[in-house]
Amino acid sequence: MAELLNLEKLHPSAKTILKPYIKNLLDILGSNVKSIIVFGSGITKDFIPKKSNINLLVVCKQVEIAGLKKSLKLISKGRKKGIVAPLFLTVKHMDTSSDVFPIEFLEMKDFHLLIYGEEVFDSLEIGTENLRLECEEQLKGKLIRLRQAYLESGRSVKQMGAIVVESLTSLIPVFRGMLRLLDKKVSAEKEDTINEVSREFGTNSAPLADALAIKLGKRKLKKDEMEEFLNRYLTEIQKLAVAVDQLKRTEKVVE
Repeated sequence: MAELLNLEKLHPSAKTILKPYIKNLLDILGSNVKSIIVFGSGITKDFIPKKSNINLLVVCKQVEIAGLKKSLKLISKGRKKGIVAPLFLTVKHMDTSSDVFPIEFLEMKDFHLLIYGEEVFDSLEIGTENLRLECEEQLKGKLIRLRQAYLESGRSVKQMGAIVVESLTSLIPVFRGMLRLLDKKVSAEKEDTINEVSREFGTNSAPLADALAIKLGKRKLKKDEMEEFLNRYLTEIQKLAVAVDQLKRTEKVVE
């Protein structure tokens, strides 16, 4: 039987869901698997049972359609329990892609938990020469998408709330990327990240904090309140996009 690691460090509900899932995945893929890693909010204090997604990185010797096909039924069942379809990568793919996706790989490197196999991040070098550019692309792209989504929402409070939640989830790693550009220590917690990026770049943290409260179900807004909030939220994202545009590119490697 495969030895699973660090399960005691997971939230009890995440452990209950993941343990049989990973064992079944290993039964399906066998010796092709080098590592299985949990990353993201699933290993932080922000994890909320039955609400937070669980993200997995599965590092394989080879990634082929045949192997993915065998996993379809298990992955479908896992999605119903909050386990996002895993990222299937090879070590070579990671080595040759970390400079293209520095935000994503830095997030996984800094906030992950090894559950099975070898620690692949120990030897992974992540080039950050494209970090500023990816942060800018993500912020400006999100601004465009938020405006489109508002028009598509038909002023539905539910849809506008979903827009905000989805955008904040994807922007938190970008905020941490901006802090890394300043050589600041980054936190795994969303609230800390929002406060720090607002402080360092001179923006108003309140709209971002309100977005987090909406995401956590701690705040509900009426239609007019939601539109007024959405305007403030977009304003702060615009300010951050301008701020990151003004940063000089950094050329260093995180080891």
